[in-house]
Amino acid sequence: MTFSSAPSVLSDAPVLQVDVAIVGGGPAGLMAAEVLSQAGVSVHLFDAMPSVGRKFLLAGKGGLNLTHAEAPELFRSRYGAPQALVGHWLDQMGAQAVRDWAQGLGVDTFVGTSGRVFPKEMKAAPLLRAWLQRLRHPTSGVSVQFHMRHRWQGWAGDGLVFQPTGHSGVTRVHARATLLALGGASWPRLGSDGAWVPLLADQGVSISPLKPANCGFDVLGREGQGWTEHFRQRYAGHPLKSVSLRVGAADGIQDGLAGEARFERKGEFVITDTGVEGSLIYAASAMLRDDLTRGSAHFVLDLISDKTIDQVREAVRWPRGSRSLSSHLKSRLGLEGVKMGLVHELCLAETLADPEALAFSLKNLAVPLKNPRPVAEAISTAGGVNLAGITLGGMLASRPGVYCAGEMLDWEAPTGGYLLTACLASGWCAGQGILANL
Repeated sequence: MTFSSAPSVLSDAPVLQVDVAIVGGGPAGLMAAEVLSQAGVSVHLFDAMPSVGRKFLLAGKGGLNLTHAEAPELFRSRYGAPQALVGHWLDQMGAQAVRDWAQGLGVDTFVGTSGRVFPKEMKAAPLLRAWLQRLRHPTSGVSVQFHMRHRWQGWAGDGLVFQPTGHSGVTRVHARATLLALGGASWPRLGSDGAWVPLLADQGVSISPLKPANCGFDVLGREGQGWTEHFRQRYAGHPLKSVSLRVGAADGIQDGLAGEARFERKGEFVITDTGVEGSLIYAASAMLRDDLTRGSAHFVLDLISDKTIDQVREAVRWPRGSRSLSSHLKSRLGLEGVKMGLVHELCLAETLADPEALAFSLKNLAVPLKNPRPVAEAISTAGGVNLAGITLGGMLASRPGVYCAGEMLDWEAPTGGYLLTACLASGWCAGQGILANL
């Protein structure tokens, strides 16, 4: 690619000569900067935002989930098809190494009841402050030079071109090696907007389309029109707790019972204005998103997961006299609020009138989906630079001397510390790859 600015603008711009230029100040870019600076390599890090680690800070606002304490084999399985390359990253910097790294920054960690690992102070800000202090003032190695408000514009010849915010000129950089750690396209206001895709595509880099991961969904509803106005106004924002969610076989019929379930888990999620979101939805979002790509998708809810189908059937059949169905189900099964609202929203009148069909639906309520929410709203991004086009050290086969790390690569993982761990590990491996080739 040739930068489109006027030739005179480029020729007049001074050229900064550096050993390594890192573009992107998220976890992957910062980790690579640490590896390189500790080895005595001069690193200049560029970012379009006023400060680094903005998505990192947001992720840690309610408690920074650093990693997960489960067995390494199970940990690795969370990454699906790309786990061979991701596994190589984790061999270099796995979950325990992440905890040791945090400890080296003076941040103690603990394992929560779910196996997730958090800093004892819970927040991301203290860890990021300690990290930046070490990068700027290392006890050994060379300090990292930060260039904020510099938006990458691509290449002009062999040099990088940046547009500083608020300036009409450009900054040109000639680096012996370049690491791109530009993130995906989720939460673009924090800096990851996917603007790098056409810049790399012009270089012949193979890129899978960016798509939402760990995302919510819009629902079709009972008649294909989404939630009714009554349900939306009454229950948007309400959580469904202690439900079990199941995704059937890819060729499963509408009740979700055909074939072996690909996913089944108990947890909670939230009703939104247009659909559903929350931890239980995010955990199943990759397969639901891919099912929608193939044509259609739904998940199946067990609204009363602590009771067997026989117990539910007996309760539904119990004579209710003059009581309404809602009062009867509340009395016999504790079913009320948003759960009862969901039954009325998704079940046909004839289902509600048939005790056998109603009992089945309470344990197997199908929720048809329309589409995933936009990638800008997602927690993370799938798609990106195809892993087959990079070396184990992260270098692009089609552009020697240029490396990629982090979420801009084509892998995805559920929440629970897996995303952050793999981003840090990919940055570590890219740093080592650059060191080996400089």
